[in-house]
Amino acid sequence: MLSDSAAIKGAVRKAVAAMIGVVLAVVLLTALLITGFYLLVGAATLALAPLVGEPGAMAITGLACLCLLALFFYRMTRPAKARRDAQKSESGTGSESPIAVLRSLIARNPLEAAALAFAAGVAEQSDPRLKELLLQGGMAMMRPSTDSTGPKTDDLKAASATSGHKTPAD
Repeated sequence: MLSDSAAIKGAVRKAVAAMIGVVLAVVLLTALLITGFYLLVGAATLALAPLVGEPGAMAITGLACLCLLALFFYRMTRPAKARRDAQKSESGTGSESPIAVLRSLIARNPLEAAALAFAAGVAEQSDPRLKELLLQGGMAMMRPSTDSTGPKTDDLKAASATSGHKTPAD
């Protein structure tokens, strides 16, 4: 019995060490990728400085970075051509609410949405304006629609009066 316990403890230690190793490898590779991009931008600025001057070089590299960022977000928000054609044939109208588009985007890209939510959560801790904006957006999404079959606002007010919580309508 004692040898089985030692074998189980050893296996658990190896599994934990393997998981920690994978997490550290991902963190290290991410740090190397970000550092490499930073050094690449710096090298591009230094290479362009003799040609257009330092302010011009910074402007050109900054514009290139913004174009890459815009391309990334454009590709994230636009569905693939086959999927877009299938959606047009299914929906017919093509006029969805922004919240429905956002929900479908999150459903199609869950990892990117989680990373964005994490980044917003980190930024939210130090920026009160972003915190207020996120709270307003969350409250707007939590409001029940008029055509829903869920509880009405009167039911919510009655429930909040008994529980002591305030509703967004209060």
